Amino acid sequence: MAWYDEAVFYHIYPLGMTGAEKKNSYGEVNHRLRELFPWIDHIKESGFNAIYIGPLFESVGHGYETTDYKKLDSRLGDNADLTEFVSLCHSKGIRVILDGVFNHTGRDFFAFSDIKKNREASPYRDWYCNVNFWGNNEYNDGFSYDNWGGYNLLAKLNQHNSQVRDYICDVIRFWVDEFDIDGIRLDAADVLDFNFMQSLRSVANEVKPDFWLMGEVIHGDYSRWANDGTLHSVTNYQLHKALYSGHNDKNYFEIAHTVKRLNDMFGNKLSLYNFVDNHDVERIYTKLTNKANFTPVHILLYTLPGIPSVYYGSEFAIEGKKERFSDDSLRPCLSWEEYSKKAKTSEHVKLLSRLGKTRQSIPALSYGDYKEVRLTCEQYIFSRSYNGETVFVAVNNSDKDATLSFPAPTGEYKGTLFGKKAKSDGNLTITIHANSGDIWLLSGSVKEAKPLKLIKPVKAEKKVEPVKEPEVKEAVKEAVKEPYLKASVKEAVTVPKNKSYEDMTVEELQQAILDRMAQNGPVTDYMKKTVYDNTHHGSLVTWIKSFN
Repeated sequence: MAWYDEAVFYHIYPLGMTGAEKKNSYGEVNHRLRELFPWIDHIKESGFNAIYIGPLFESVGHGYETTDYKKLDSRLGDNADLTEFVSLCHSKGIRVILDGVFNHTGRDFFAFSDIKKNREASPYRDWYCNVNFWGNNEYNDGFSYDNWGGYNLLAKLNQHNSQVRDYICDVIRFWVDEFDIDGIRLDAADVLDFNFMQSLRSVANEVKPDFWLMGEVIHGDYSRWANDGTLHSVTNYQLHKALYSGHNDKNYFEIAHTVKRLNDMFGNKLSLYNFVDNHDVERIYTKLTNKANFTPVHILLYTLPGIPSVYYGSEFAIEGKKERFSDDSLRPCLSWEEYSKKAKTSEHVKLLSRLGKTRQSIPALSYGDYKEVRLTCEQYIFSRSYNGETVFVAVNNSDKDATLSFPAPTGEYKGTLFGKKAKSDGNLTITIHANSGDIWLLSGSVKEAKPLKLIKPVKAEKKVEPVKEPEVKEAVKEAVKEPYLKASVKEAVTVPKNKSYEDMTVEELQQAILDRMAQNGPVTDYMKKTVYDNTHHGSLVTWIKSFN
């Protein structure tokens, strides 16, 4: 058992939350990180015991084009500010993990700058992938290089280079020595070299007991990344999708099927990082067709196998819509002065606070075996059992109350959220409120608490207006339509038989993945959508290899 097994995370994108400038002038230090200090008590009182915050280090823009791994971004403050932030969190019993952006750097990073200056004579020419001094790019460097996602702003590090590995390992040691952090979330882990990640795991085992490595992985077999030798956990995008669409479509079978597939993959050995929104996807309150389903969605987030995480501001049910040309509405500035009063009155905050504290007081919700008990399109009941204690979780996405019966040990049960009671004589009958749910356990098993109020559909407490898209001619709009809109009619390509995955085109890799999926059963339009959405060559290579 480690601290992260019982963690409930609060996720902060600091450049957005503090309203930092979009572009770094590398000028005067602005101590914005200190504006987050008053939030720490709110985070603790709201049932969270861990914070994932990042990116934090000096960069030119959104934070993922790192300029200096050992210096807090000057738009946020200096290293002393970050040291104090972590210390304050620790004093409240809150662990802290940071973003580790180790797949690529920005163009202002010292090694890349040296290549621009000294070209072939640079001692860092092999720190980056495929540096070609016969090529060129849009910056007119007089050379080309591999990047991430097609953006030359993000120069891809050569993780096979021993000097690069040693440098990044030293960065991790520095972060622990300087800031006393408790773990790292690896950005773009799905395109990181596996040997490189295993080296990072060795450092994690060295620097601190229970130092946690979690990786950002979108597609593929998660067990390739999350295992005893590589990472402790990865982002659970599969469950993320199921949680909101399973409610919008009134289809709990989708959620239960996803849980079963992941449970078959890991059992109770490892816990994935569960979330319903983050800095890259739309807010859950925006995604939900029926806003009242905020309740059952979060009940499942906190009680299904895995480690729950809530994105800053979502505890207030704010909205954020992903726009084609901007993620600004997903990363808004939130003022504590504005939200301090809402923190005490918001029913959404009270719900998440109760869920967080309930999870931390009931070991079965962190360690318990999962068992499906009852399942319909609109109702879902499962149990978590650990050390002789069994907890039942029941949710309802219908607009009407539902009464269901199921086998349960004899005794009187109570819902920890809304305070309803029911007796079991070997069979327990409960009523689940419309668009709601509860966590049922034997009375006396948990500390008594005042019942919550049911949350009904209401206007969002804060709506972040979407950024207006620039005018685009109709012909251009047609050309850039999302590929999944035509997923069912997209023409198949022929996958070359004697071509390595690395040499295949994006289209060939997409088709190869779909062909492998088809070997396991029908390929749905949604499955096609997820494949066509991914146009990053490195990620697709990793995905197709995950089938092997």
